[in-house]
Amino acid sequence: MDFKERVYSVLVVSTSEKFNAATADYFAVPTFSPVQTVSGVSVAKRALAERDFDFVVVNSPVGEDVGIRFSIDAATDSNAVVLFLAKTEQYDLAYEKLAEHGVFLLQKPISRPVFSIAVDWLISAREGQRKNQKKTLSIEEKMNEIRLVNRAKWLLISELKMTESNAHRYIEKQAMDRCVSRRKVAEEIIKTYG
Repeated sequence: MDFKERVYSVLVVSTSEKFNAATADYFAVPTFSPVQTVSGVSVAKRALAERDFDFVVVNSPVGEDVGIRFSIDAATDSNAVVLFLAKTEQYDLAYEKLAEHGVFLLQKPISRPVFSIAVDWLISAREGQRKNQKKTLSIEEKMNEIRLVNRAKWLLISELKMTESNAHRYIEKQAMDRCVSRRKVAEEIIKTYG
């Protein structure tokens, strides 16, 4: 999917009707969908438990809760990029607690151009996360292939009395001769001898 065609899901945690109405302009369809707005931390926790969101925006305070603990949990326990909006008097304390967890912060009041730039930051951060997740999956897949090939080698050693180097060469040669992956050859060996 092309970068410009991506769609991002958003969870807005805010009790301010004025702010909630304004976010509809920033998080417009088709780029942002769904955009779910909730007015409390407990409802936000349930929403995060039910589905993944690309972005979580916390307009602090959220009722009687400042929202700092929720923001930390959202940033560390999900794949969401979190933006915390703090009142001037809360900003320094919020920054101390949130910055180390990768939560973006903005000091209120916020102008439209600044919020628009912040949305661009969120998109950039989310795309960076996606690339890192792909790298991690790629490494995990390679590790799984190595485990399978090693398991197949040990089966060849124990069942066909091959040496480790001969078992390794056998798997490599089968993969090259048949134009298949080492993983496929290892799976077949495991299915046959395992």
